[in-house]
Amino acid sequence: MDYRLQVVTLSVGDVDRAAAFYIRRAGFTLDVDYHPAPGFRVVQLTPPGSSCSVQIGVGLTDAAPGSARATYLAVTDIEAAHRELTERGVEISAIRHKSPIDDWKGDWRPGTDPERRDYASLADFADPDGNAWAIQEIGFRPSQAAGGAEPHHTEPREGMTR
Repeated sequence: MDYRLQVVTLSVGDVDRAAAFYIRRAGFTLDVDYHPAPGFRVVQLTPPGSSCSVQIGVGLTDAAPGSARATYLAVTDIEAAHRELTERGVEISAIRHKSPIDDWKGDWRPGTDPERRDYASLADFADPDGNAWAIQEIGFRPSQAAGGAEPHHTEPREGMTR
C-alpha cells in the first residue's frame, strides 16, 4: 500500500498576497481557487515537478499565519534553483553546506557542498507571512551544470528512507 503525501496546508494572513507570491515568485502552478461560500476558500498550488501540493485559504486551519517551519523542496541543482528564485524576486539565504555531513553537531559552511553530496546543501526562504521553506540538493548530476563533482549519495541513516 502506497501512502503518497498529496497536500500540505499552510496558514496565511492574506490569501491573494500569498497566492501571488507562490505563483509569481516561487513559480508554483495554480491548481484550483475554490470559494464556494463566505468564510471558506481553498487555493491549491503545486511546486514545479512535484506530486505534492500546498493549500492556502480561509477556513482551512486554526494555525497562526506563518507558523510552518522547515518545509523542504528537493532540487537536483541547488545553484540553478537559487539563481531562478533570486531572479524571480524571492529573498533567499545564501547556499550553505553541512561539514562534516556525518556529524550534525558540525558546522555549516558557505556555498554548495564541494562533493555535491545528497542532503548536504541548503538555502532558505519564507513566504510573505513567514512560512519557512528550505531547498535541499538531492541527486545532482554533473551534466546538469558546467563543471561539478561526481555525485555522492549518502545512504539513509537508521530510521530514514529514500
